[in-house]
Amino acid sequence: MAIDRSPAALAALKPVIRTWARELGLADLGFAPVELGEAEQRLMDWLAAGYHGNMDYMARHGATRARPAELLPGTLSVITARLDYPPPGPEAWANLAAPLRAYVSRYALGRDYHKPLRARLKRLAQRMEREWGPFAWRPFTDSAPVLEVELARLGGLGWEGKHSLLLNRSGSWFFLGELYTALPFPPDPPVEAHCGTCQACLDICPTRAILGPGLVDARRCISYLTIEHPGPIPTDLRPLLGNRIYGCDDCQLACPWNRFARHEGLADFRPVHGLDQANLVDLFAWSEDEFLARLEGSAIRRIGHERWLRNIAVALGNAPPSPAVRASLEARADHPSALVREHLQWALSRQAPPP
Repeated sequence: MAIDRSPAALAALKPVIRTWARELGLADLGFAPVELGEAEQRLMDWLAAGYHGNMDYMARHGATRARPAELLPGTLSVITARLDYPPPGPEAWANLAAPLRAYVSRYALGRDYHKPLRARLKRLAQRMEREWGPFAWRPFTDSAPVLEVELARLGGLGWEGKHSLLLNRSGSWFFLGELYTALPFPPDPPVEAHCGTCQACLDICPTRAILGPGLVDARRCISYLTIEHPGPIPTDLRPLLGNRIYGCDDCQLACPWNRFARHEGLADFRPVHGLDQANLVDLFAWSEDEFLARLEGSAIRRIGHERWLRNIAVALGNAPPSPAVRASLEARADHPSALVREHLQWALSRQAPPP
């Protein structure tokens, strides 16, 4: 059986597809066009300014991100999906205010989202094929050069907040995924932006990485520095990281729209191994084997033990001087990684007792 590809027929299928998506646990779907307009030039300007830092893959794929049909030839529309995760409670601010606690970005406290989201998109496409016949499709979840926020915006799932993340009236605590299809679904109307004059996200950013509405210098962003950046963290930025060892949520925590986040999210994404209340000294003591075993199935695992120790060393250097912190650092003084040793020595210099 062949799918009727007329605009009217495909438009009639959209409510059915949304129902199936909700049955799979997806919070919402949007249908986006493949022409991304000015987004391509904004991307190229951002890359030309060097704001992508060491993320060479961003420049390597270049304009492909803004041209879905180049990534998957024959793509005629994109189904963009939202998968909610549990929003943080008051403990998020409490952790940030407790210098010996480790702060891990809320999205990474539970299971790695890539497989669960991609699997749901795959099952959605397979059901569409069973019902209506075969068509070309491919799911993506931050796994290929895709302008996911722009596609979600064009598909009506929300607007781009001034922090550059997708935002809607229920907040921003969700993941995005895409299903590229060879079906010309009529696009959904974009949502009007509702940030107004608010600049809470710009004001709270610890490193001033948000240069203006929608413009982020990744080289100063704590999420980039603790996750994507492979080398030494610039010494002038280290004190600004505080106790953030994997990612940063400050811009989302400060966003007034996140006050309206009431969803529970999937159980897969609830905190594991006490990472939402973990102690820096305890985490710094994990061996590489413990790191790999305890973070099995976690997005954190991909940064590796070396960066994990680098990040925690910085956080320990930002903690108030104490014998316990100093002993923890000294216990790894002979670590084989020069990267770890350099950050460790920096931390020890800040833990030195006053003369």
